[in-house]
Amino acid sequence: MKFSVLLPTRNGGPYLENCIRSIVEQGYDDMELVISDNANTDNTPEVIRKFVVDSRVKSMRLESVVSVTDNWNNALNGSSGDYILMMGDDDYLRPGYFHRMEQILAKYNQPDCVLYNGYSYVAPGSIADNPRSFYSESLFNFGGDLVKEGLLTPEQRSGIVHDMFDFKVRIPLNMQTTLVSRKAFGMVNGGIFQKPFPDHYALNALLLTAPNWVFSPEKLVVVGVSPKSFGHYVYSNQQKGGLNYLGINADFKGRLPGNELMNGMYVWLVLLKISYPELLKDVEVDRAGYVRRQFYAWFMQRKLGALSTGDFMRNIGLLSFSDWMGLAATVFDKASWARLHRLLSLDSKKSSAEAQWHSLRPLEGVKDIRQFDYWLSQQNSVINN
Repeated sequence: MKFSVLLPTRNGGPYLENCIRSIVEQGYDDMELVISDNANTDNTPEVIRKFVVDSRVKSMRLESVVSVTDNWNNALNGSSGDYILMMGDDDYLRPGYFHRMEQILAKYNQPDCVLYNGYSYVAPGSIADNPRSFYSESLFNFGGDLVKEGLLTPEQRSGIVHDMFDFKVRIPLNMQTTLVSRKAFGMVNGGIFQKPFPDHYALNALLLTAPNWVFSPEKLVVVGVSPKSFGHYVYSNQQKGGLNYLGINADFKGRLPGNELMNGMYVWLVLLKISYPELLKDVEVDRAGYVRRQFYAWFMQRKLGALSTGDFMRNIGLLSFSDWMGLAATVFDKASWARLHRLLSLDSKKSSAEAQWHSLRPLEGVKDIRQFDYWLSQQNSVINN
């Protein structure tokens, strides 16, 4: 089996069918779709039954709800392909994906990992109950060293991980944008998927251990945000609810309220250093960088009305003297100034979605991710002609 697509799902019924169709309608046979049904109580089982008649589709049902990490591992353990792709139930695989992957794998002599870009699509009702659809032209804006297709050097891979410890993210931390060989999964200490955010830990562990990475700037997947995804909770300022939904915990000594993605990042960075002490002996988690980002998150939440003045002042009171010293260093941090400028210059006419995600654009007449993919095809056809 060449490819295994893992599809762990938790009550994603309204979005699941579009995701499955994007995979099985690729016109490609040397693949399997492994669905892990996390004790779903919506119409997910009915949706799955439509597709299990396809011999490439395998479904496994868990009888009690498990965490997102355990659900991912359940799907992985049920797979057999040489290369593995993780998909969310509100994502969409763009046409021609497997054929393009075959070309890249052959060109670079079966590398361990293939990193690529994608689009973002926000379904109606996903951010603060906004009824519109939104999209972003690029899921991720890569830096100047990742522009053209090619192999990542060891220095690039190490540098990307080291920058994570300064809370500088240089690749998308979405498993959907990296195809990984089963062999590479086996190189990771302690198992590939770890709590709290399994894709974040996995990708960085793979950057440290898998020697052959290929980068392509192509946009081969649409990463969705829906009312049931963690992105919904983040951008609707309901992050505690998101953690409960995923069944994860992002607590640690010195934790600050604010952006739970930052809290989760702090946890997996510590875990990564424990797992790879020799490879990461010269790097430490940048507490000052963490504090600056949480301070910015408080300002954003206050600006959007999600944080009261009293709660804002209580958060301020949690900062230690050393935290304040770290904040003082913000005057030398260009990225912090850029974030502050974006915050102060927010257009009051923009929705909270566009305010928090500055590359987001509204979509007219598009109601779901499948329609969005069709819209993309029409746009690209116009450009090519």
